[in-house]
Amino acid sequence: MNDRHEQRLARAFVELADTLIDDFDVLDFLSGLVERCVELLDVAAAGVVLSNQKGGLEMAAASSEQARVVEIFSVHADDGPCMECVRSGRQVLSADLAADLSRWPRFGPAAREAGFQAAAAVPMRLRQTVIGSLNLLKTVPVEVDEASVRLGQAFADVATIGLLQQRALQDSAVLAEQLQTALNSRVVIEQAKGVVFAHAGATMQDSFDALRRYARVRGLRLSDVARSVAEGTADLDDILPARRRAPQHPEQR
Repeated sequence: MNDRHEQRLARAFVELADTLIDDFDVLDFLSGLVERCVELLDVAAAGVVLSNQKGGLEMAAASSEQARVVEIFSVHADDGPCMECVRSGRQVLSADLAADLSRWPRFGPAAREAGFQAAAAVPMRLRQTVIGSLNLLKTVPVEVDEASVRLGQAFADVATIGLLQQRALQDSAVLAEQLQTALNSRVVIEQAKGVVFAHAGATMQDSFDALRRYARVRGLRLSDVARSVAEGTADLDDILPARRRAPQHPEQR
């Protein structure tokens, strides 16, 4: 390994680790991953399959159209090194797909038709969490060499950490937004309780119960009902049951 190759490797790891940028694009990130694999490892193509929110797998990136077709077929057929890799969380290697037809009877012929004769799949895993696999393909029936598998696993590990970190940041942002929305809604609800209290003389708890009951019966969100009350667009007599309303003075009748 010469100095130039080492520099390119170092640059690739830096790129894969940099997922904290504001305009992070997961598809662009994964496309860069498979491109670096083809550039720096002794393989003809590379692809990534990732788990989705429904618990299934999807093709996420591929270095060529042929690799894309093979990855999509593997996911749909539920067959091939990448599927076995995701299920086991371990590296899966094949030096000759033709010799492994009994192992992957559907994937093998499809991969060979696309021009690939050997494959290696390395897990994208952090501890017990497997989020997908990085798949390395060769056009000759020769095993992916140990150095390429090792570096491919290193790329997959760094990418996995980056993706999980990004997911955590997104989840945190969503949670923070939800919490802020809840806090904002709480303020509006308190305002609405005060309006109902002033209008009907009910206790604050009765006012809240009335708002909540009204929202549930009509299938509305409590925050929306409270906002309409606070803004003066709601029918307060409709919200508060008659038995909860304050008695009117004779001159108000």
